[in-house]
Amino acid sequence: MQRNLPGRLAFAAVFAAMFLVCGTGIAQDLKSFEQRITTKVLPNGLTILICERPEAPVFSYVTFVDAGDVDDPMGQSGLAHMFEHLAFKGTDQIGTTDYAAEKVALDRVEASERALEAEALNPLGSDPKKLDELKKAFAAAQADAEKYVIPNQFTDVAVRNGANGLNAQTGLDETMYFWSMPENRLELWAWLESSRLANTVPREFYKERSVVLEERRMRTDSNPIGRLLEQLAATAYVAHNYGRSGVGWPSEVSQITATEAMNFHQKYYVGSNIVIAVVGDVKAADAMPILEKYFSKVPGGPKPLDLTTVEPKQFAEKSVVIKDPSQPIYVESYHRPSYRSPDDAVYDAISDILSNGRVSRMYRSMVRDQQIAAEAAGFGNFPGVKYPSLFTFGAVPLPGHTNAEMATAIHKEIEKLKTADVTDAELAMYKTRARADLLRGLADNQGLANSLAEYQTRYGDWRELFKQLDRVDKVTKADIRRVANQVFVASNRTSAQIDTQAPAAPAKNDGGAQ
Repeated sequence: MQRNLPGRLAFAAVFAAMFLVCGTGIAQDLKSFEQRITTKVLPNGLTILICERPEAPVFSYVTFVDAGDVDDPMGQSGLAHMFEHLAFKGTDQIGTTDYAAEKVALDRVEASERALEAEALNPLGSDPKKLDELKKAFAAAQADAEKYVIPNQFTDVAVRNGANGLNAQTGLDETMYFWSMPENRLELWAWLESSRLANTVPREFYKERSVVLEERRMRTDSNPIGRLLEQLAATAYVAHNYGRSGVGWPSEVSQITATEAMNFHQKYYVGSNIVIAVVGDVKAADAMPILEKYFSKVPGGPKPLDLTTVEPKQFAEKSVVIKDPSQPIYVESYHRPSYRSPDDAVYDAISDILSNGRVSRMYRSMVRDQQIAAEAAGFGNFPGVKYPSLFTFGAVPLPGHTNAEMATAIHKEIEKLKTADVTDAELAMYKTRARADLLRGLADNQGLANSLAEYQTRYGDWRELFKQLDRVDKVTKADIRRVANQVFVASNRTSAQIDTQAPAAPAKNDGGAQ
């Protein structure tokens, strides 16, 4: 499970050196590192990790929710992403002048939306006059609810108290909330974060729904690469939710409701589905009682079951061709197992050897030597990590060269993996870089918090973060050849490309009267 995690501040120099120099002494070093980390599972199932790191008087945190776009209910794609927006709208105590009155107003908004949607989707056809009246009633209900909103109050409180890097992100597999703050504001943070988890309010929901639709237009509909990758996933997958649009299909995003969102929240935002990691100048003995006090109010409940749909084996090659007045691009993908596979590190090795930097095979062959591509790379997990995903190759041809040349060059590199061992130097470089990448990912508080929370969620034990180096060390040349021959076959391939097409000529003026 390879991630690019941020690294800005220096990690403890001695500890880092121990890892880099003494690769075989990971277990001993882990024991030393383990003493810094305190783990506690609250009665509601929520897991808290505290890592004491007193180098500077600040802390960083991440709230890692094991729910992402892949968990959107059928017909409600884009729903998980809404909480990335609602998270900064406040709670029943923050962002409102009178929550009791606001709640009544929000209920009226929801009733108005239901009536509007029922008329708009009437299978016998909607009545234009009635539809116009319902649109006006919906707008009026939203305006009434808006009167109680204190804009940006949640963010303002956090920023005035030193919060830095406030953000949230929704992936296919998870949703993360994070920022950094002075250590003497720990209790304020605990109150803010626990409140928005436990007391979420669908404030300005439909305004944010419109924002999400605009994001889709910018990132996908108006972005050739976004459209290409969306079509690639939709073509490669016939059953699993990885084949759906991550940001959501327009017709579904435009119809999701606040009621549906709160049902999703009730199911997935329970303690057993959340891990919170705090890293920085905090003493666990002092901090844990504070965090218990606040985060215990997050509702409990059973951890939602993972998706049980299994993508069936692909038996025939598939392809997508998009005609577009934009730069040509070629990508191809092959189905591969999830991060739980014993061969996960082998896929990381293939990705590294083929496309990590200017010494990688694809760069040297396609960019430097043949000079047919502006960029060429392979990456191991698309579009997600949690479930079986796609190993993907991609290239951008230089002017005068074609997508067909990209495909041929990529297939030659794949064939080399199948028929000849990688060199000792290539394999050693991968293992050295893997160790260095891990350290860079832990170099600052935020990076370490992200890693601890992710591994605690995915494996049930943050220590797996360091055990991955054992798996890296065990990768052999034979493993790489075996996996390449098993996975990189035509019947398991889905390709997608943009073929440049000149824009349509404007309609000619017939010279008639205007």
